[in-house]
Amino acid sequence: MSVEIAPSLLAADFGALSREVSQLNSTKATLLHLDVMDGSFVPNISFGPVVIESVAKETTLDLDIHLMIEDPDRYIADYAKFSPKYISVHEEACRHLDRSIDYIKSFNVMAGVAINPHTPISHLSEILHKIDLVCVMSVNPGFGGQRFIPYTLEKISALRALINHKGLSTKIEVDGGVTAANAAQIKAAGADILVAGSSVFKAPDVPKAIEALHDA
Repeated sequence: MSVEIAPSLLAADFGALSREVSQLNSTKATLLHLDVMDGSFVPNISFGPVVIESVAKETTLDLDIHLMIEDPDRYIADYAKFSPKYISVHEEACRHLDRSIDYIKSFNVMAGVAINPHTPISHLSEILHKIDLVCVMSVNPGFGGQRFIPYTLEKISALRALINHKGLSTKIEVDGGVTAANAAQIKAAGADILVAGSSVFKAPDVPKAIEALHDA
């Protein structure tokens, strides 16, 4: 199965947001990745429900909402109303992760769990059967344009082995520093979904950049 591409809105030109989003509709992208940052869990602030409501009207792609925020349970309902395909919360931000996953699923949304570069995949072992998507952060979260951390390839491979061993259908998403130069290597390690921000929106030709990632 070919890898899915999820352009990250964080790298888009917010002065021309409608154009930036709508140009993705006729590309090989299947998801629109939306990083919600609170300036507390990560050292940056991005956007919230008001922006996503506007974006949802412009895109034909499925929404992939990544909550990089403290105590995400307080806000899951606010984002579930946009009928995203995925809502992902951080393992590091959830006091009761099992409860958070169930809460996401109560809105008929698939539940994702993101893990930072330093977080072992063993933290998800007991609950992996309930998770639809694991987002492996391949940079320290908070800012776009960072370089891919090489050791995360080993985490992706180990996670793929664990998913296969358990006979699960959990997807692996990789977020951070993804480019056409390393896409094949990341896919070979076991990724199903590649999140790409700067390498898509900063490219001279956005559709071609997405195609290069997809075909790498």
